[in-house]
Amino acid sequence: MIKRLTFLAPLAVWLTAAATGAAWAAEGRSKPWQINLQPAYSPVMERVHEFHNLLLFIQVVIVILVLGIMVYVFWRYNAKANPTPSKMVHNTTLEIIWTAVPIVILVVIAIPSMKLLYYADRTQEAEMTLKVIGHQWYWSYGYPDHGDFEFDSFIVADDDLEPGQPRLLTVDQSVVLPVNTNVRILITTTDVIHNWAIPSLGLKTDATPGRTNETWVHINEEGDYYGMCSELCGVNHGFMPIHVRAVSKEAFAEWVVQAQEEFAQADDPVIVARTEGAQR
Repeated sequence: MIKRLTFLAPLAVWLTAAATGAAWAAEGRSKPWQINLQPAYSPVMERVHEFHNLLLFIQVVIVILVLGIMVYVFWRYNAKANPTPSKMVHNTTLEIIWTAVPIVILVVIAIPSMKLLYYADRTQEAEMTLKVIGHQWYWSYGYPDHGDFEFDSFIVADDDLEPGQPRLLTVDQSVVLPVNTNVRILITTTDVIHNWAIPSLGLKTDATPGRTNETWVHINEEGDYYGMCSELCGVNHGFMPIHVRAVSKEAFAEWVVQAQEEFAQADDPVIVARTEGAQR
């Protein structure tokens, strides 16, 4: 009975929220006992899901085929069923098949894989730019199209967490981005190699010393999206979380005005926020 009530509790919460008109905000992070990919909240991650499903289908077919062949061989050619084994050592047709079929499978995998890599590489119509700089062991962010202000983002210690904040994923200053906007992301580092990764947004790009790598994101829904450094960068590698807060374009413009005042350099003038970003 208790298990049944536990199962129905989320449904009751959902119905209550729907009846009261409550809005659900997306939350991009892994959940307990999750066995699939995180939900997709960007066009890139949607294509990653499609490619993943294609690979899963191919793998299942291969496993079933190989298992079927093994079972048939065990049944057909065991010592009892086949006391006099064949002495044939070559079968041209069979050799052609087991060489050609893997090549076809690799081509089927390679074409969508390359298309996805090029699609995720960079955006052609960026509406704004976000600069990401990795450090041992925190992140710095800059908004060159909105006054060029910058700030650092550190992990929040366990003792300082507030109710509802996820452990090892909460930061003191989160990245704020507008939804339905093509955002160019420029990533680099001041020391060792880091990796800026947010699974639910399909982001995973190295921060390489002496080089600026580029990627992009288009966030479909407002909400909170979490990630972390995905490159072994030192003793505190596990304490470099990433938190992106996606808001409406109007809310982003308001946040930019506040952020310019909070993070602007002493000698830099405050620049009026642009909701659409610079056109290039």
